[in-house]
Amino acid sequence: MATGPEYASASATAPERVVISVDAMGGDRGPAAVVVGLVDSLTRHPRMDVILHGDEAALSPLLARHPDLASRVTLRHAERVVTMEDKPAQVMRHGQGTSMWSTIDAVKDGEAAAAVSCGNTGALMAVSMLRLRKLPGLNRPAIASFFPTPTPGKTNVMLDMGADVKADPADLLQYAFMGASYARNGLAIARPRVGLLNVGTEEHKGRAELQEANTLLSRSAEAGSFDYVGFVEGTDILSDRVDVIVTDGFTGNVALKAIEGTARLVGDLLKQTLTSTLLAKLGALLARGALKRLQLRIDPRRVNGGVFLGLNGTVVKSHGSADATGIAAAIGLAYQLAQVRFLERLAARVASAEVAGQDAQVGAEKAGTGGNPSE
Repeated sequence: MATGPEYASASATAPERVVISVDAMGGDRGPAAVVVGLVDSLTRHPRMDVILHGDEAALSPLLARHPDLASRVTLRHAERVVTMEDKPAQVMRHGQGTSMWSTIDAVKDGEAAAAVSCGNTGALMAVSMLRLRKLPGLNRPAIASFFPTPTPGKTNVMLDMGADVKADPADLLQYAFMGASYARNGLAIARPRVGLLNVGTEEHKGRAELQEANTLLSRSAEAGSFDYVGFVEGTDILSDRVDVIVTDGFTGNVALKAIEGTARLVGDLLKQTLTSTLLAKLGALLARGALKRLQLRIDPRRVNGGVFLGLNGTVVKSHGSADATGIAAAIGLAYQLAQVRFLERLAARVASAEVAGQDAQVGAEKAGTGGNPSE
């Protein structure tokens, strides 16, 4: 996983500890996978401590296998679990006492700098919104995810991935500011390139809302400290043309699932092809090293973790089907964002996006466009 700039502690002799709140329940693979991933992440990050939420009877034996890490893990018992079938509204009304609710409350109460959960995405967003609230001036939160590119070590950020199926031009502007801030602090890109997802790159293409958003992003790029490259297409999501792709949650979620499905299909077809004949098996054996490197580059587990942007707290959503490797990556991402004080920087960007949007709208009205170049 790409790493960003580290936060420099005020005291070199007593480095600041970073506490991450982790939901041990709700994932498809159960708490055992969470604990293995947690142990891996603790080993990689010696300044990290964890509050682990879930069934004490199930978790205590798993943690007992790692006595050397006992001082860095606080186990917090939660009797109930949010299942994948639970409705977000139901969890908002009756979610107290669940491991997910307890995980978010640790961030709300200032005990932890960030939260990680493999649980129900809709329920996690609902609980996060209820307990943490939105940042001042934000219309809608967004989920941001990483995507691989042809350049080794480079990943792209796309948002929204499904926090809200709708997004008006002002929302897309805020997504651009938040995505650029995420790229700076999560990927160490000083001045990210931002693109707006559309059905074509030509300026006349797309519905009126995208045309208006295009104008807003173009006028506000300097205020957001990013370079706006204009409209991008679906083929650019995995390209080196941009660093941040902005879209509404419906489109983003469809694109995410389509890309994940394509990756699985290619992997299955490649496996079938390389085992189809004796000669193919010999070729696969000779290319084993190259194939292993390819697998590592496109392994979705190693960039696992969608970040909820726009809340008064950092929340990382791991895939429900994530194994220990994926969970370790999600916890590592939460640690990294907490370490660079990402939330403070994001809040400042959200505030500047609101001002930039107002200035851009005034400029458009003075130019006689009404903010919509298609008029």
